[in-house]
Amino acid sequence: MPVSSRHQADRSTPFQRTARSTGIFRKGNTMSRSFVGSAALTLLAGLLLGQAIVSPAGAQRRPMQPDTLTRETALIAPPLISAPGAGIPVGLRKASVRVDTDGGLARTTLLLTLYNPNDRQLEGTLEFHLQPGQQVSAFALDIGGELRDAVPVPKQKAQQVFESIERRNVDPGLLEQTAGNHFRLRVYPIPARGTRQVRLTIDEALRREDGAWRLDVPVQLLADADHLSLEIRARGLSAAPAQRGAFDPLGFERIKGGYAARHEVLRERLAASPGTRRLPALGFRLPAIASAQTYAQAYDGDRFALIDLPLSVARARPRALPSSVGVLWDASGSARKRDRQGEFALLDRYFKAMDDGSATLRLLRDVGEDGGRFQIRDGDWSALRKALEDAVYDGASDLADWTPEAGIGEYLLVSDGLRNYGHDAFPALSAGQSLYALSSAGANADAARLSALAEARGGRLVQWQGRDGLEFAAAALLSDGTRIVGLEGEGIEDLQPQAWAADDGLLRIAGRLTERTANVRVRLREGGKLRTIEIPVAADAPESNQVATLWASWRVAARMAEPERHRAAISRLGQRFGIVTPGTSLLVLEAASDYVRYDIPAPAALRAEVDALRRTQAAEKAQSRSQRLEEVAVRFAERQTWFARKFPKGAPPKPKEIRSGRGGADRDEAFAGAVAMDAPLSSPAPVPAEADARRRTEEASQQRESGDALDSIVVTGSRIPPAEAAKASPAMTASSEADSAAGGQGVSIQLQAWAPDSPYARRLREAKAEELYPLYLDERDSHAESTAFYLDVADLLLHKGRRPEALRVLSNLAELDLENRHVLRVLGYRLMQAKDYARAAEVFRDVLRLADEEPQSHRDLGLALAAAGQRQEGIERLYEVAARPWDGRFSEVELVALNELNAIIATSPQPLDTGFIDGRLLRNMPLDLRVVLAWDSDNSDMDLWVTDPNGERCYYGNRNTYQGGLISDDFTGGYGPEEFVLRDAKPGKYKVEANFFGDRQQIVTGATTLSMLFSTGWGTRHQQDQSVTLRLSGQSETVFVGEFEVK
Repeated sequence: MPVSSRHQADRSTPFQRTARSTGIFRKGNTMSRSFVGSAALTLLAGLLLGQAIVSPAGAQRRPMQPDTLTRETALIAPPLISAPGAGIPVGLRKASVRVDTDGGLARTTLLLTLYNPNDRQLEGTLEFHLQPGQQVSAFALDIGGELRDAVPVPKQKAQQVFESIERRNVDPGLLEQTAGNHFRLRVYPIPARGTRQVRLTIDEALRREDGAWRLDVPVQLLADADHLSLEIRARGLSAAPAQRGAFDPLGFERIKGGYAARHEVLRERLAASPGTRRLPALGFRLPAIASAQTYAQAYDGDRFALIDLPLSVARARPRALPSSVGVLWDASGSARKRDRQGEFALLDRYFKAMDDGSATLRLLRDVGEDGGRFQIRDGDWSALRKALEDAVYDGASDLADWTPEAGIGEYLLVSDGLRNYGHDAFPALSAGQSLYALSSAGANADAARLSALAEARGGRLVQWQGRDGLEFAAAALLSDGTRIVGLEGEGIEDLQPQAWAADDGLLRIAGRLTERTANVRVRLREGGKLRTIEIPVAADAPESNQVATLWASWRVAARMAEPERHRAAISRLGQRFGIVTPGTSLLVLEAASDYVRYDIPAPAALRAEVDALRRTQAAEKAQSRSQRLEEVAVRFAERQTWFARKFPKGAPPKPKEIRSGRGGADRDEAFAGAVAMDAPLSSPAPVPAEADARRRTEEASQQRESGDALDSIVVTGSRIPPAEAAKASPAMTASSEADSAAGGQGVSIQLQAWAPDSPYARRLREAKAEELYPLYLDERDSHAESTAFYLDVADLLLHKGRRPEALRVLSNLAELDLENRHVLRVLGYRLMQAKDYARAAEVFRDVLRLADEEPQSHRDLGLALAAAGQRQEGIERLYEVAARPWDGRFSEVELVALNELNAIIATSPQPLDTGFIDGRLLRNMPLDLRVVLAWDSDNSDMDLWVTDPNGERCYYGNRNTYQGGLISDDFTGGYGPEEFVLRDAKPGKYKVEANFFGDRQQIVTGATTLSMLFSTGWGTRHQQDQSVTLRLSGQSETVFVGEFEVK
């Protein structure tokens, strides 16, 4: 479990540092502290599992020999905690593992005590992977010396609350599912020279192997602990468990109802780092009875039952393969992590069994591609294999971009199951067609999704790793095993099997009891024949405290084929049963008031205190949205007053002195000055000087002439004639305002080129257009984890007219950091710049799901929807920005959104429904010039500067210019936006710059990325827009972005 940590000089977030040092799923954190060191704890994938390879469910397994477990899992593991680059590594003071079994059900409880020997507090991120069938059912964090249980919370809300509280330097803890069966635990803080204790509970239904339950214990967790302990308690056994592996022998003692064993070791902490230790494996075979077993549990007003049903399964027979098969081959960037040679070996067995037939190939990436039809003769599929070997593995994964063909008998989906592009439903198959999912990606696969997709379409998941697993995979794919084809119940509802195919002659079924006793009828298909088994559930079935959570986890797994479409149901199950799901996380807070403030159910220990606080604050919360609308209406009225005012266009008077430094009284000059002042404000332009600005303009011109410019664009827009603009009044409709502002003088927009100066960028710039993509593939492995690399290459490809390849390269951002809203936001901006609005809207929907608490998420989606023609939903998203209360760091974002909302209404070809909008907020205000700046990094300080022909700069210290330029409130946190508006522009040049003062977190794209939109004729039917996205190179700099020229 490597841990990375940094001192104050490294501003990267704990998770981002983890992401750089590990190959497992990552997600960017959103906050770091400049005064706090950070650490990240990474639990290696599969470490909780006790075995490295899992045979596919339903395949015939070889008997487990006494030394098998030793050979497969006697691993050399890294220390539990490491801190590369830190002064002193974080240590594991104590570690304990307790396993309780009851028949075929097991619960593992891990209790870890972390010790921080450094002089600064640290933040930790613990990542781990679970095998299918394992479920996190509880999490606790020590608060004030006592373990406090986490409570289930909707995932996006849990993220919002954790990050909000973290900014206040209070103790939060968050456990969430990232992708597939990967989990992340975030803890803050690990105190300086202090400890933090974490407890995790994992439930599972044990595998049955050769008539016994197989239990593998994660002893690797104990390897580097000062004090380690292990306890096994096995109930309901007729004989003691048989130990496997080379771990020290455990002596089981007979206890009431079963057997128990303990193992405890104390060792001195060596002065030096302990390094790696050889970890002997530990496993057990627990005697299992041959008849059906039932368990029951009362939970939350319902009673649930679970049935273990052993089957006498005849030797599996080869199944009849169709003569026509469709191969759905995942050729996305993540496919490079799969074992393609192993996949070819499995397909070789498949086509040999087919003998003669045909195969139709579909390559799945960001956009699917037909790969052709291939004839199979005497099992020879060499032509298809060559096509797969020659395929380019690049881009994001849209696994639903294919259409079933009537003549194809079954489909083979070869993938890791990680869908990160596209929102279309997965195609449905016709009667008689089936789908088998094949995965060699191991811990990097979303096995739950693949299994649900296949089982819902008459097939199954075949998952394996390594040469040993290949034979089991072939048996599972080519044999006609036992499968459930029907379930009926009397006195029991909502029946859910763990799997539809028998796993080693075992079926598990759970349901919700409606009567004291029940009967379950299971219809099976075995070797082409049908039979029915009936199992009674008695009123006195043995109690187990795992039945309800296992039933809920199986219900969740069944919905994982389309988790996006079942998000609400998955979230409800997680919240009710307290399990971690793709829609539910477990959250621990320190203060009772925070449970009230964020409307989160309290743990039992705080329930009385929280209920009392909640009663006193309910009335205040009910008024928040209406109060917000009142405040917004006042601000919007002030903006309308500004719009109605006549500003002089002559030479300004002598400017007054304004300090240019950050901070001070001038830093927060009141907006009301634009409305109340008798004479307009004016001020000199602060540094950089005009000569410096002219120098950068000349350099930009030379760069454009050299052909290096990537974003050099000139657009002719429209000025609003003063006479026409003067006609605008509050009584006018948005549409009539847009119509009245047609025509005017030309305005040109010139965007400064941004050309990266890296060696790979210079190499690619010098290449011919048709050589660019092959050169990118040659460079890719050297920059595979760099978001900047994909952004740069996509820009070059777009500039040279290679749009499809550019969009594919850009889509790799969705592959890099799963569920990282910062990376996805940059991807959305680039797609907007490339005018792929529909795809940008899909990406921004994902961002909104991840960051609903940030108004920028709603605004970005609203603008993308409007650009894609979905204007009605677009204005609904923008109105949410205006009407909803937000964190104070998002000041004035509502005015920017209302400006955009009204412009969309005014310019829409069809009337839009505005009945849901407060009438005081409906007023289009057409503009000559508008610039909007946004950026990708939370907690960054970015400023928009616009210098007009008078030489006056509009910026945070001079928000209102002599000729009427107005800039929005300054953002020193969040993502912007900052907006400059000018109703009536005097002739001349308007220079636009972005000034970056720095950020307080490490940016996942390598540096802050800004997006700027230039508009002329804003809010009219002649509106022209140009956007640019570019990346900053330093911690503090000023960038010349472009200019308007009004003639």
